[in-house]
Amino acid sequence: MAVIDVTEDNFEQEVIERSVELPVVVDFWAEWCGPCRQLGPLLESAAKAREGQVVLAKLETDANPMLAEAFQIRGIPAVKGFSDRRVVAEFVGAQPAPAVEEFFDRLLPSEADRLVAGGSEEELRRAIELEPGRAEAAVQLARMLIARGERDEAERVLEPIVGDFQADGLAARLRLERENRFSETFAKLDRGELEQALEELLAALEADEADREDLRRVIVGELDRLGPEHPLARSTRSRLATALF
Repeated sequence: MAVIDVTEDNFEQEVIERSVELPVVVDFWAEWCGPCRQLGPLLESAAKAREGQVVLAKLETDANPMLAEAFQIRGIPAVKGFSDRRVVAEFVGAQPAPAVEEFFDRLLPSEADRLVAGGSEEELRRAIELEPGRAEAAVQLARMLIARGERDEAERVLEPIVGDFQADGLAARLRLERENRFSETFAKLDRGELEQALEELLAALEADEADREDLRRVIVGELDRLGPEHPLARSTRSRLATALF
């Protein structure tokens, strides 16, 4: 359903949680608000034109004052776009149809987003063509290439990426492999033996001054891949800090 009514009772489920799956646009409005009556049909038309890609949730502010206060609604109509449980775009006041259409389009995944989500080699290569600095696509593709033993090609894919922990970690790994360093440890990483591999990388970091920076990059990249809440990432991060400082 492209358009739904929400209240304080179902806002958490219908807006916050639903926004993990697809963008949710919330229209904060009131019966007495003339500009709301002008904007409402434009929002509904835009949502229906993108049915299955976005949801429009209409919230009547007078009937739901706690939510209006929670989101600091000081003027209406107020429109907020939610994605991944947070507000990512918003505007206040009536807008012309082209501006409304553009607002909705900004919330939708780009072609590169859809290609990365697809995850095939062909899709990842096309995503990189569209966005050469797209770290997520480059990292996924580089992992495929490393698994096939195409390390030179993996290095070329990673070269344009700047400021991404996983890309930096893979590039550092490739440099070490070129010197025939830690090949068995990296094989354990590839087999999913993460705890043992990280243990060996930490031990090498403390003992090997020459490769210290590349080892650090490899470890940080793997921790980023695990995510901040993973128990192994938390314990390894504290040990890494001790080893470095």
